[in-house]
Amino acid sequence: MIKIAPSILSADFARLGEEIAAVEAAGADLIHVDVMDGHFVPNLTLGPPVVAALRKVARQPLDVHVMAAPIDDWVVAFAKAGAAIITVHAEASLHLHRTLHLVRESGCRVGVAVNPATSLTVLDEVLPMVDMVLIMSVNPGFGGQSFIEASLDKIRRARAMIDASGHAIDLQVDGGIKADNIAAAAEAGADVFVAGSAVFGEKDYAAIIGRLRAEGETGQARRGGR
Repeated sequence: MIKIAPSILSADFARLGEEIAAVEAAGADLIHVDVMDGHFVPNLTLGPPVVAALRKVARQPLDVHVMAAPIDDWVVAFAKAGAAIITVHAEASLHLHRTLHLVRESGCRVGVAVNPATSLTVLDEVLPMVDMVLIMSVNPGFGGQSFIEASLDKIRRARAMIDASGHAIDLQVDGGIKADNIAAAAEAGADVFVAGSAVFGEKDYAAIIGRLRAEGETGQARRGGR
């Protein structure tokens, strides 16, 4: 099943509550929250108090993607703030197994992200621990970047790893997803799609989310579903 996760990084920050309500009404499955610390990535966004405020207005799960290092203290803080899913970067933890266990202990679904230059081998020992793998299809730090085409092969290989594991693990892709490339990413094996400027850059959120979902389902059908 295709899931669309609008990233509020591209929303109007002066109207975040209204923006979230609008994309939820338009069919969003998750609300993607990009946390950047100005250290692990070259940008600074928001912290746990904002997530706690968003939790009060969001009806869909908050998909909190934490681009910060060191990471463990942030896991506890964002879990307490109301994150439903916490995705941490493999590159941000010296002890990834322990960090992922901490996410689970905090009561959240567990996600692990890998950057474009990071090998999927970092997942070999932790894949059974996770609910979601996130393939970064841009280098993290800023919205509005172009999709890295080589990511399609990485998505295929990640899908093969997940299928071979026998575990029910979502495969998310984040970065440059638009209506004209989501089908290719879905055909490669992704099933959860982060879309920032592709959604919030349009006036009709329902129309663009509907189109993204339809294009994604077309790609998934070409792959033969899950």
